[in-house]
Amino acid sequence: MSAPARSGERLKKDSLGLPQIVASTLANIAPAMSFFFGFGVIVSGAGVGAPLTILLAMVVVLFLTNTLGEFSKYRPSTGSFVTFIGMGFGPVAGASASIFVVIGYCIAASSVVVIAGGWAHTTLHLFLGVNIPWPVLSIIVTGIVGLLVSRGISLSTTWAAIFFYFELVLLLVGAVIMLVANHGAISWAPLMPANISGGLAGVGAGFPLAIYLFIGWENSAMLAEETTNPRRNLPRALIIGTVSIGILYMFLAYATEIAFHNNATAIGNSAIPFVDAFKASAAGLILVAYIAGVTSIFSSLIGLTNAQARMLFSSSREGLVPAFFGKIHPQHRTPSTAMWTYIIVALLIVLVFGLYYKIDPVTLFGDTGTLGTIPVIVTYLITNLALPVYMLRHHRAEFNPLRHLGVPVLGTVLMLFPLYGLVEPGQPYPFNIYPYMALGLLVISVIYGAILANRNPELVQSIGSYVADEEY
Repeated sequence: MSAPARSGERLKKDSLGLPQIVASTLANIAPAMSFFFGFGVIVSGAGVGAPLTILLAMVVVLFLTNTLGEFSKYRPSTGSFVTFIGMGFGPVAGASASIFVVIGYCIAASSVVVIAGGWAHTTLHLFLGVNIPWPVLSIIVTGIVGLLVSRGISLSTTWAAIFFYFELVLLLVGAVIMLVANHGAISWAPLMPANISGGLAGVGAGFPLAIYLFIGWENSAMLAEETTNPRRNLPRALIIGTVSIGILYMFLAYATEIAFHNNATAIGNSAIPFVDAFKASAAGLILVAYIAGVTSIFSSLIGLTNAQARMLFSSSREGLVPAFFGKIHPQHRTPSTAMWTYIIVALLIVLVFGLYYKIDPVTLFGDTGTLGTIPVIVTYLITNLALPVYMLRHHRAEFNPLRHLGVPVLGTVLMLFPLYGLVEPGQPYPFNIYPYMALGLLVISVIYGAILANRNPELVQSIGSYVADEEY
């Protein structure tokens, strides 16, 4: 496979400003969807002090934003992790990452596809008495999102922002209603370190899920080529998005715990604590919570397809995967081939396991979310370690020991905790086989990278050759 010409396909420059890429990032994170299904598990581990676990997760993710922000200052690229790993560790690592992380993201995306159908089915059945099979709804949502994202980054990002801010208002209204309805239970208890069950072990038990709440924080880095002044705006968007969502999660966590009167056992036993708390506080307005879930899932699917499919597109331009994925729409200037491939594969994963293996949406959401997150977190770790190597190789005079070595290494160490939570021995089936599946994918990816680099010596020049803000 030969490297593409430098005059290869380019995306539409200066299509997005800072507000748009922040909105896209927040939409990708999907706070309602993530919080609805994750908070109960965090409380089961950390107890009433669960909001502090979320705070710690936010701090750890901020270490990661430093890495992506620094890379984006020097080499803003739509390839994001793939390009940065390749620039730091060479073509074998870059080619390996193009397979490893893209497949990981695709598996994780299938968790959003399946819950889109499942949540829409529940909402329609509960409030309208309509009983449309969830796989049909997943197909419909996937088709709508595919058409939307292929028609332009500005259009799809605008809709993702609309859905997200609508979701945000509904979540805030719900949280405030819960606090007002349970004002007599308001206290500092959820924010007191002494209320973390089991101390450090309790934090560790809920930490992997707390990190999972933030997955999608990296979205803006993948929109580099279409962002105005990416060297300035991308680092800002990464920090603004992470801090904003962290504060929102802590507020939602606090309100939910107050609504449960700080009963950690009851929260842990609830399938969806926020919804149950809202139902107990204002049963007549429960539709608000379900609509927030719908808009959250929809905006997340738009955001993740826009961003993560661009890594596949960028990898194709740089010669890491077949040229087929590097085609763009002649009118809308979107990587439509990569996008449709990405979202259709995610849908096929859902349909195979949902229909053939008869796995229900909530279970499949947890399965695909867990399996897909393992390669993503490993990629976070490798990218962290690539930063000091890259700086010493290419910008030695500007190397800062704290920013380019200390912070990435500390972030790597802290991220080992959620990674261990996903791969630790003794987990029930099928979670006990997911680490081996991820390891197998890693081995296959490295073999692919080694073969590709051996066949194409020019690969070392093509990785990172498409700089987002260069003139073209």
